[in-house]
Amino acid sequence: MQSSESFEDEKNEAAVAVGLVKYPDNLNLKDLFYFLLAPTLCYELNFPRTARIRKRFLVKRLLEVVFGLNLVLALFQQWMIPSVTNSIDTFSTMDPIRITERLLKLAVPNHLIWLCFFYLSFHSFLNLMGELLQFADRNFYNDWWNANNISVFWSTWNMPVHMWAVRHVYIPITKRGHSKVVASIVVFFISAFFHEYLVSVPLQMFRIWAFLGMMAQPPLSVISRMAEIKLGPRWGNLIVWSSLILGQPLAIMMYYHDYALLHFTPAKL
Repeated sequence: MQSSESFEDEKNEAAVAVGLVKYPDNLNLKDLFYFLLAPTLCYELNFPRTARIRKRFLVKRLLEVVFGLNLVLALFQQWMIPSVTNSIDTFSTMDPIRITERLLKLAVPNHLIWLCFFYLSFHSFLNLMGELLQFADRNFYNDWWNANNISVFWSTWNMPVHMWAVRHVYIPITKRGHSKVVASIVVFFISAFFHEYLVSVPLQMFRIWAFLGMMAQPPLSVISRMAEIKLGPRWGNLIVWSSLILGQPLAIMMYYHDYALLHFTPAKL
């Protein structure tokens, strides 16, 4: 016990010697607000910091944010909304051919907006905040576009959330003796809950399309992994891109159909 306490004392003394923050000196509003604004979900006593703010880099990211927001807004208003609005009849008649046609038509603007929003959020905005706060860890995403299966995609496209899930959900569950499969399913369940929450609350209606879409990811991971092993990595990557291109517009069409039935009069449908 004494050796453990002396070891902690030595660690604290070493931290002070190199100017690092040690507990409980971190319990202050400055540290709290820095964590709330920093582009990370995992708290550390001492975040990696850069020596200075690069003004040219900062201006580039700021211009990207301004331009990206206007681009996404324009694409949404001029392309996305008309495509979604025109899909209501197809779900009302349940014509599979027309549903497929509308789905493919909606997939083009939806995927373009999703790619723009990804770049805007994970590259432009998070780097902007990181530069302002001199936050050195800029690993916000990896090469998810090369993912050979669904599992690789989910572990590379959103690194802040992935690291939080690994640290606070996945590892604690495996340490309790549960399998990695159980831990992964729990992670997807939590993600599915929040995906549905973020959709249901603004729309003021409870549907389970987003929840089911996320809970379909574990079996889809198995399928894409089998395709990768038996047919090659390109087929696994094809499944990843197919799920991205087709899954999102399908969910949008279903939510809009249900929302329109609840809030619009028959004359407006």
